[in-house]
Amino acid sequence: MNLSIKNVPEPVVQRLRERAARRHRSLQGELLQIVETAAREESGGNLAGFFAEIRATGLRTAADSVEIIRADRDGR
Repeated sequence: MNLSIKNVPEPVVQRLRERAARRHRSLQGELLQIVETAAREESGGNLAGFFAEIRATGLRTAADSVEIIRADRDGR
């Protein structure tokens, strides 16, 4: 399954890229790890609380995932 978060502010994206680099992961790998960790913390496999928490932060990503991937690759 593919998930998408739209309109994430650039400072948040940069912090996530830095976090991924510190862990020797791609941005995609780091995001997957964050989601997997959050999913494990949810009791009974219910992700409703997790997604509600994400929505409450107001984080968004750019609509064009190709642009995000290209910027990530160009930044290496």
